[in-house]
Amino acid sequence: MEEIKIIKYSVLIPTLNALQYLEKNIEILKTINSKDHTEVIIIDSESTDNTVPFLEKNNIRVMKALRKNFNHGSTRNILANESRGSYLIFLTQDAILTSEDSIYNLVEPMETNEEISVVYGRQLPVEGAKFPGEFARDFNYPNYSQVKSLGDKDKYGIKTVFCSNSYAAYRRVDFLKVGGFPKHVILAEDTYTTAKIVLSGKKVAYVADACVYHSHDYTIREEFKRYFDIGVFYGRESWITERFNQAEGEGLKFLIANAKYILKKGKYLYILDLFLRNFAKLSAYRLGKMEKKLPHKLKFKMSMHNYYWSKEGMGE
Repeated sequence: MEEIKIIKYSVLIPTLNALQYLEKNIEILKTINSKDHTEVIIIDSESTDNTVPFLEKNNIRVMKALRKNFNHGSTRNILANESRGSYLIFLTQDAILTSEDSIYNLVEPMETNEEISVVYGRQLPVEGAKFPGEFARDFNYPNYSQVKSLGDKDKYGIKTVFCSNSYAAYRRVDFLKVGGFPKHVILAEDTYTTAKIVLSGKKVAYVADACVYHSHDYTIREEFKRYFDIGVFYGRESWITERFNQAEGEGLKFLIANAKYILKKGKYLYILDLFLRNFAKLSAYRLGKMEKKLPHKLKFKMSMHNYYWSKEGMGE
């Protein structure tokens, strides 16, 4: 059997009809992929927009998967298992790299501190982002770096294990020790695995000078669906909030900070939007946590990731 050559960095991206984003990233991805110590691997779920031919034309390795089998955790595990990097760097298809340094700056804390095994970077609002999406990025991704550990849970609560696979890196050996990502979760596979790694005694870092452009302008309806799914996740993985505090507390901090930000910026028309949006988010979150009492058809309608409720999505 041929011995697998371990390299330093693996950049791993799941895609579905990603051409419009890849066209913005391709020159940086090609440069990274040409280096001996870095590889780029894509797993595509039956795109119909020329994503695969575009990547193959640019000599980027593409794995193919059935769309019906996509899951936030297990699909990324396929990428991890096919990679050779000591550091696993995950991106979503719509995270636009600011430069080649977006990759190497992200991993740097792990290279200089063996206690750090998870790192996530700063997500900047995309050009033209609406006010709610812009504030969400400012709140969750400040302009200063942090290192957090299990000893900080009383200070940061659930934020101790906050991470986003839109732009995050993991030390391979510690990622594998905790079993990688969970195989079947509706979302938040990054939080699940970060919590496992932190509980094992390792640390998580946030790097403010490692940046991508990535934000969403969710409608209130979309926010409802997304937070229903978040509630489902924390309801099913209650061990996380038992160890790191309830997520609702962070929601209250967000609401207060958002209101202050609106007043500071003089965006008074967003006050009503703020309260409607956060009422929808809180209601959906609580419904998600009690989803086992809800009929299957209703869960399917309320969910943003409704494929999860299919037989394939549930892993049955």
